Amino acid sequence: MDNIKLYIKESYDELIHHVTWPTWAELYSSARLIIIATIILSLIIYFFDAIANTVLQYIYNL
Repeated sequence: MDNIKLYIKESYDELIHHVTWPTWAELYSSARLIIIATIILSLIIYFFDAIANTVLQYIYNL
């Protein structure tokens, strides 16, 4: 039981005193970049899927 308490105490100390947390501006900038990249990647996958669907429909209709 003492090992668990020590682990929690050391984890808390690490998170509070040793971790460098990003500022809100950095966090906002990173989140915005991830959202834009996700949208672009989703659109690319959608277009590839639409092209593959069109090609397969053409092949099936032969």
